[in-house]
Amino acid sequence: MHAAAPSSPLRPPVRPDAGLRHGRWLLILVALVLAACSAGSRREAPPPRTGSAQADAANAVLFRAIALVGTPYRYGGNTPQGGFDCSGLVGYVFRDAAGLELPRSSRQIAQLGGRTLGRNRLQAGDLVFFAAGREVSHVGIYVGEQRFVHAPNSGGTVRLDSLDGAWWREHFVYGKRVLD
Repeated sequence: MHAAAPSSPLRPPVRPDAGLRHGRWLLILVALVLAACSAGSRREAPPPRTGSAQADAANAVLFRAIALVGTPYRYGGNTPQGGFDCSGLVGYVFRDAAGLELPRSSRQIAQLGGRTLGRNRLQAGDLVFFAAGREVSHVGIYVGEQRFVHAPNSGGTVRLDSLDGAWWREHFVYGKRVLD
């Protein structure tokens, strides 16, 4: 009988449940974000949405956006399989989770009707817009506690960032509620 070769300390053995473990971590991340969103805030929280259809749509958008964290960035991308750019991510999430068809570019989405909001009035499911110059050039989905999901740049992935980050704070233009 031969003894099994010891595993290398530099390369851990591949576990058959590795994919399941990744899924568990994603679920834990979603639970933590939701728990943080329901916790007390440093800023005065806006009143909750009153219509259950809007609240359900906002929750669906929130869950779908968070589930896509880690998806690769791709300019012009608008699917989980092909990757996302910022407006492709937003369009996909709102179409898939809320049945709402949005324009393709961040600039066009910014021109939609809907209430514009300051940072202190944002609710989960609202859109957040940024401009490096005079026009809107980036969009993300607000998830609560001054955080948002977006597809930031080439070579990156869909991620969760804080509106309090230096670049985001300086370039924030407004939020917009499109689910009312």
